[in-house]
Amino acid sequence: MDRKVQIIEKTNLELPKKKRVAAYARVSLGTEHMLHSLAAQVSYYSSLIQNNPEWEFAGVYADRDQTGTKESRPEYQRLLADCRSGLIDMVIVKSVSRMARNTVTLLATVRELKELGIDIFFEEQNIHTMSEAGEMMLSLFAVFAQEESKNVSDNLKWRKRNDMKRGKTIPKKVYGYDLVDGRLVIIPEQAAVVREIFRLYLEGNGFTNIARILNEKAVPSPSGTVLWKCQTIRNILCNEKMMGNILYQKTYIEDYLTKRTRRNRGELPMYLHIGTHEGIVSEEIFKEAQAERERRSKAGGLYHYEGIAFRRKILCPCGMTFMHTKNGSGNNVFFVWRCNGHDKRNSAVCTSKDIRQDVLMNVTAEVLGLEEFDSQVFLERVDYIFAVEDYKLLFKMKDGTEIEKHWEPRKRFNTSKKQR
Repeated sequence: MDRKVQIIEKTNLELPKKKRVAAYARVSLGTEHMLHSLAAQVSYYSSLIQNNPEWEFAGVYADRDQTGTKESRPEYQRLLADCRSGLIDMVIVKSVSRMARNTVTLLATVRELKELGIDIFFEEQNIHTMSEAGEMMLSLFAVFAQEESKNVSDNLKWRKRNDMKRGKTIPKKVYGYDLVDGRLVIIPEQAAVVREIFRLYLEGNGFTNIARILNEKAVPSPSGTVLWKCQTIRNILCNEKMMGNILYQKTYIEDYLTKRTRRNRGELPMYLHIGTHEGIVSEEIFKEAQAERERRSKAGGLYHYEGIAFRRKILCPCGMTFMHTKNGSGNNVFFVWRCNGHDKRNSAVCTSKDIRQDVLMNVTAEVLGLEEFDSQVFLERVDYIFAVEDYKLLFKMKDGTEIEKHWEPRKRFNTSKKQR
């Protein structure tokens, strides 16, 4: 009898694929109560997802101290990145407002994830974005959430401005002061540095040179490092807190959605409270520094120190102009004016010499008949300077006259105004 053999093909039995589910949580305030709430949400969603046999836990993404109007939330961005990488199939969120209060941002995110086949489930509203009516319902709730955010922002602004008027706003900590029980209290060591900054500035030093002096003395900067910057010096010199006053609302938030901060240039009222704390410098010294800053600004335009008034004013026989740079190292650093052609052309072609800035300032003062260099007088009277060979400078005056002056390359001049 013939045998019949039946071949049974191998079959791959695929188990049902679990849905990879993640959750997103957010609190906008860093209070102990809110942080406890955030921890509770993380615990709740971790248990909810892991206890569902059809789900695979893909993590809980949690932002704290972040508002729903900001797209820069780190955990929110990490969630989107993982979704785009194909690591998540569904996202659970407590409510629409937790995901985003900005309607445009919310709908853009929902649509992007929908195209990737990722569903978002909002618990409070019971909305699945992959459902037919999901986006329509979501749009309505998003508008309500955005309006609520605007109302909260307006109320917060009103309260803050009212506190500013009454002087009840706690000031921000600033260099030279410590914040004790809501009041600014002088830190003696830092106050001494502030007074030195004002003294150096009123003696003629600019922001750059003051920063260099402090760095050379290894004075700790406001950031705690030995690295003072021009902007830091400027901020101290312009801060009214240094004379014992506080000016509120120097900046403002332009839009409650973007949270972009703008400098207040008259768009909103400012509130000046006088004598709120002990000043580090007197009102007279502070106002004198502001007047000097204004004088330098008018005298030199974009010039940050007296010497830079020479910028594009010194011409070399090779056809190039002189640039401002520094020589030396460590404690032996000094500024010089050097022909641009030295680095771009053969030195055999350009034979001009570097001119020390203190030498240049003193020679110019002698030509102008001044006891010390003054950038405003220089800019008003001198058209340009021609660097003649053999250590000579030819001053072309704006009235048409010419003055030739010899300068000593190694001669050290004692200036009452330190170069900046």
